[in-house]
Amino acid sequence: MGLTLLYLIAEVIGGIWTKSLALLADAGHMLTDVGGLAFALIAIKLAERKATPEKTFGYYRAEILAALANAVILIGISLYILYEAYLRFRNPPEVESKSMLVIASIGLVINLVGMYILRKGSNDSLNMKGAYFEVLSDMLTSIGVIVAGVIMWTTGWYYADPILSAGIGLFILPRTWILLKDAVSILLEGTPADVNLGSLREAMVKLPGVADVHDLHVWSLTSGVNAMSAHVVLQETAAANEVLKSIDDQVKKSFKISHTTIQLETPDYQEQETHL
Repeated sequence: MGLTLLYLIAEVIGGIWTKSLALLADAGHMLTDVGGLAFALIAIKLAERKATPEKTFGYYRAEILAALANAVILIGISLYILYEAYLRFRNPPEVESKSMLVIASIGLVINLVGMYILRKGSNDSLNMKGAYFEVLSDMLTSIGVIVAGVIMWTTGWYYADPILSAGIGLFILPRTWILLKDAVSILLEGTPADVNLGSLREAMVKLPGVADVHDLHVWSLTSGVNAMSAHVVLQETAAANEVLKSIDDQVKKSFKISHTTIQLETPDYQEQETHL
């Protein structure tokens, strides 16, 4: 976060000095990186807090709120970059391409270091994945800025600056949309993408002592922490504790579920309302 913040300041100064929208666009993106990394750090610290009577699941959702805020900010900046690129495409200013090249090259090195730091955690957390993608996209845009700088330096074709800026904005939007969609899905208690609800139900029904399964729900507390609740109808001769243990073992082993709440019912028990 410290490296990104220092380079953000350098890009803002360099973008104003060189009149490069590409640098300013990348600086806007770097601003979301700083915010995203700060959100990620705060969310990690909050998630470490223990559950309380008021927050019985703890503070896991802080990570998802951070990812959501990061995505919303990034979409807004992307749209602004596209608007500024349109204005500059109509009347492109002269750009100090040599200075732009130097600043972008420094940024490339910083982004490569940031990617190395964040890469390991990006596979385990939506929050860290969002932060990693921020730095990855900055690395790619730094390469793009260098290419645009070379074009303007060698040919004097200053349309390269707004064209690249528009490319940065268009590159950010779809990736950010995916991050936003994933975060919203978790907040809406959607079924996790890595859990097949039909297969889960089928596996539970096949277990000894299970007659039927209804009101089956699976949701994510945060990335990689899935919870499940279900009503299980027992066969007449089933041993409740054995069935409960076999279900718990099966879903945790085969379906990436960390927390289970299972209501056991006898065949003659009539639920007033079945939801799913």
